[in-house]
Formats: sequence, C-alpha cells, structure tokens
Amino acid sequence: MQKVTTGDMQYAGTWDHIYVTLFGTEGQSERTELDNFGPDFTTGTVMIVKLDLGQRNGFCLCILYIYFGVEFWYFSKIVVTTPEGDAILFPCYRWISRGELVALRGGKVLFSNFLCFFRWRIMAEGLPHINHCDNASELPAEIRFSKTKTTEIDDTKRRMWLNYHDHHVVSNLFKNILDISIAILPEYVAKHWKEDDFYGSQFLNAVNPNVIKRCSELPPNFPVTEEMVKLFLEEGSSLQKEMEKGNIFLYDQKKMDGIPPRAYNGEPLTVTAGLCLFYRNPENKLMPIAIQLHQQPSEQNPIFLPSDPETDWLLAKMFIKNADSMDHQAVHHLMNTHFLAEVYTVAALRSFPVIHPLYKMLFPHFRYTLHINTVGRKSLIGPDGAFSKVCLFKIYISEYSNYSNYAFDIPNSNSTIYQMKILNTFVFVFTSFVKAVVEYYYASDSEVYKDTELQEWISEIFTHGFLGNKASGFHTVEEVIKFITMVIFTVTAQHAAVNSGQFDYYSWVPNGSLLLHKSPPTTKGQSNMNTILETLPDVGETVSFVGMTRLLSETYTDVVPMGIYPEERFDEPAPKQMIKEFQAELSYLSEEITTRNSQLEVPYTYLNPAEIENSVAI
Repeated sequence: MQKVTTGDMQYAGTWDHIYVTLFGTEGQSERTELDNFGPDFTTGTVMIVKLDLGQRNGFCLCILYIYFGVEFWYFSKIVVTTPEGDAILFPCYRWISRGELVALRGGKVLFSNFLCFFRWRIMAEGLPHINHCDNASELPAEIRFSKTKTTEIDDTKRRMWLNYHDHHVVSNLFKNILDISIAILPEYVAKHWKEDDFYGSQFLNAVNPNVIKRCSELPPNFPVTEEMVKLFLEEGSSLQKEMEKGNIFLYDQKKMDGIPPRAYNGEPLTVTAGLCLFYRNPENKLMPIAIQLHQQPSEQNPIFLPSDPETDWLLAKMFIKNADSMDHQAVHHLMNTHFLAEVYTVAALRSFPVIHPLYKMLFPHFRYTLHINTVGRKSLIGPDGAFSKVCLFKIYISEYSNYSNYAFDIPNSNSTIYQMKILNTFVFVFTSFVKAVVEYYYASDSEVYKDTELQEWISEIFTHGFLGNKASGFHTVEEVIKFITMVIFTVTAQHAAVNSGQFDYYSWVPNGSLLLHKSPPTTKGQSNMNTILETLPDVGETVSFVGMTRLLSETYTDVVPMGIYPEERFDEPAPKQMIKEFQAELSYLSEEITTRNSQLEVPYTYLNPAEIENSVAI
C-alpha cells in the first residue's frame, strides 16, 4: 500500500495520468496507474493506493511518470507501507513536467551520485563560479520561483510603477514616495539623516553593521590631530586617552582604493576609498568626528570636521556612505551571501543524492537561491548595472585572498552588546541543531572521511567557490558541524541582516546611494545646498532605486521563515524531534527580541527569527 501526496501550494494539482513503478532488491512491480474515483491529484490531496507487490521487498527506488497532462505538477512524497508494517518514505517536493520520468530514492541506504543537470560556469576570472543557466526559465521547475511568487513580484512591480510614476514630476519627490508605503522607519530616516548621532548609529544597527573597528592607533595615512577633534570629545579628555579607553573606532575603506570608475551615461563615477573616525561619547552615542575621502593625505584631500560649513560636512558624510553602500551591496550582500549561497547550492545539487541526510537538512536553505541570482546578475553586473565584473573581481580578491581556513568563523560584530548577544545566541542555537543532526548520522570521524558524497561537496565548494584556496576535505565530525553551521547562518541570519533593511535605510536616497554624480570635494567652503542636489541621483534614478529596494524588502505569500521545514524529508523520529527543538529555541529568541524592540525608538528587527527567511530567496 502506498500513500501519495500532492503539494498544498497554489497551482500544484493535476487531473492527469500518473504511473508508478517500485523497485526492490528482488525485482520490480508492474507499472501501475494511480487512479481512484474522483479528482485524484487536486491541490493538497492525499491518495491511498494498493499495489500487488508479491514477495518483493527491500524497496529503495520509485519511478513516477506523468502522461498527457498540464505543463507542471507539484508532487510531495510517497510513503510505502509494506505487508510487515514498515513505512518507507520517498520524498520528492518538486515540480514534475509532462512526460518526465522521476526517480525517487527511499530507505536508509546512501546511493552514489547521479548525473546532475547543473554545470559550473565562469562569470569572470577570479570570481566564484556560477550555475550554467543564462535565464531563470532554463532552471528546473523545483528550483524556480513558484507561480505564486512570480505573480506577486509582477504585481508589486506594477503597483510600484503606477504609484511612483504618479509622483515622478512633483518637486517634493522623496516625501511623496514615502507616503505611498506605510513605513515608519523610512520616515524616521528622512527626518534624522543629517544628524551625526543617527549617522553613527547606522554603522551599528543598519544594513552594514560590521565594518568599523576599534582604533588604538591612527593609521599613518590619516593624520588627525588632537587640535582637530578636541572640541568633539569629552571635556578634559584627549584623542589618545579616548583610544586607550576603547572609545575611538575607525572605518577604513582601503579595499575600494584603485577600483576603476563605473561609467554612467558616459560619465565616470568615482567611489572614494575614505576613512572616517568615530567617537563613542559619554551618552553612548557613536559620533563621526573626522573624515578623509581618499587614502593618501594631500592639500586636495583635506580632513573634514563637524565644525566645517554644514554642507561641506554633509557632503563628506554622503561620500563615505556612498562607498559604504557599494561595499555593503558588493561584498557583504552580493558576494558574502548570494554568491556563496549559490556555490553551496550548486555543489549540493551536484554532489548529494536526495536521500543523503545532509541534503535533506540543507536543501530547504537553498530555496529560490539560483533563481534570484540568475535574474539579479543581469541587472547588477554589466554596462548599466551597479557593478562591473572588474569591480567585483578587485573587491573579491581583496576580501578573500587572506582566507586560510575553510571553516570560516561566523562574522564578529562591533555592534551593540545586545546585538552581540543575539549573534552569540544564533551561533549557539544553530550549532546545537547542526551538532545533533550530524552526530546522529556520523558516529565517528572515520564515517565522515569515508562519505564520498560529503567529501565531493566540500571539494566542489573550494574548487568553484573559493577557487582552490586551500586543499579541502572534511576529516572530523567537528569540522562538518562548524562548516554547516556557517552555511546555515550565512543564508539565513547573515542575509537577513544585510538585506531586510534596504528599503528602511535606502528609500530616503540622500541617506545612502550607490550613485553620486559629482566628484568628491577637494577644498572646504565651496559647497552649498545646490551642490548637494547636483550630487544626488536625479528624479528618474531615485524612483528606480527606491523601487528596487522596495522589491527586495517585500514579504511574499510563500515565504518560509527560518527553521520551518514544511517538506517532510526525514522519516526517522530523531531528526524530526531535533527540528522541533530547533524551532522552539528560535521561537523563544523571537519573543525576547520582540519584547525589547517594543521599548525602542528605532527597533532592530532584522535578526528576529520570525522575520528571517529560511534561504537567500530575494
């Protein structure tokens, strides 16, 4: 007897002819049409069918065939109950196309890898490799966006175009755009973006919070003197004393030095490799106190101070935020989450059979990643994109050339003590879950070493993701736990931290833009408000930019929150219980964060588990 379950998502059902064949150690069953009275495979249906299996047993493979039907059918699983009462799970959880033969693997035996659809492709020398598809339509159906999500994205685009187009020519553009959405934080940003304490807080609590470092000694190329900054320090203190107390922080964008200008409508757009000095004052506010817009000091590269003319200081802060936005999107968002997630995903699809326990654990965290990356590359990388391949190559080499350990540590943070507590809690919760699952399947280091599919996965990651930086291979259970914890953290919490707040902080474009039209100032006292307006993107560019951040920050109906595994892939009770305990820990953390946020003027929601998606899906 077998139980066949179709998906419960929209557009998943079919009324077409479905056939099944079971294979066991002693032969195979006859090909049988799955047919009961009534609509067999409408959305959410569970069908029970009896098959004459004779004396055959040891079933480990199931072949499905859909004939003369609609274009796609979403199929969940088959559970085969033997005459002895044993239940064998054959998970599918994918879209099946008309005329397709689908082999499902069941039981507890690990099989050799099968011929994989996915191939690697080089996007540019020196960058992580990508999947071979040029368009999302070339991806297998189970990898692509659902019809529900595609419909909602298209609808969001239409609504944004209509709303923003209606406000395209009004003089007070920014406020009108914000009035379209019920968004409290963007309104707060629009009101406070010029203020130094809010500017500093964004380097702790906004979309790029891990870029400042405590400064105990000024770099020689940033000649800030005591006389320059003493007005902005606590009375009676000094720069040296505050560095000794740990109250001085440095933002150094030297990785952007030498990045070639990007052409935009024929004009070169220079990104400044600047430095910004911050002071944590007695009120525990992080204040910018000195800015140099290029790496090498000179008469044409003055150090700007809060005491300079208002528009001079504002321009200096805008150019630092421009470089920060480029660093955020290119490194911390695109490369550190999207690109790495794609490497992990393609390597898993090429290396693991679907019955492999680590595939079952990891695949829900790779949902939609290949689709969003394939679509996003066209708009982000190219002649009219925000980044060129040359730009990404130079940043990537600067960022990753010094990595020596494949089990990368989860990023350290210079953020608030509470955020550090959240990050540490995430590490503990993730590690506990991964440790429980991995140790259930790998009782010893020798079992790790002998798992050729696991070894193939990490080898592919290093060959195609980190470009053979170091000889790869897992030797211990502990190494597997650490690496998989890092993978899950990257595609969930880390991606949420750098993605979810984009509309909040970037929809007010003066607060942070990838595009500034004028060159950085080289002298003081030559700017005014017209200079600010000429530097900012024009109306059309602003509308496009705000629309993009809105699209990336939207919540869609078929979102899967972190830790939720709607697809039943494990059939053993133990890992099912581990998932429940993992979900309970995340729920507790979510309640704690929600309670704290209710007391804050500017809540930090991006690391709330209830707000984090289970994969890099947008």
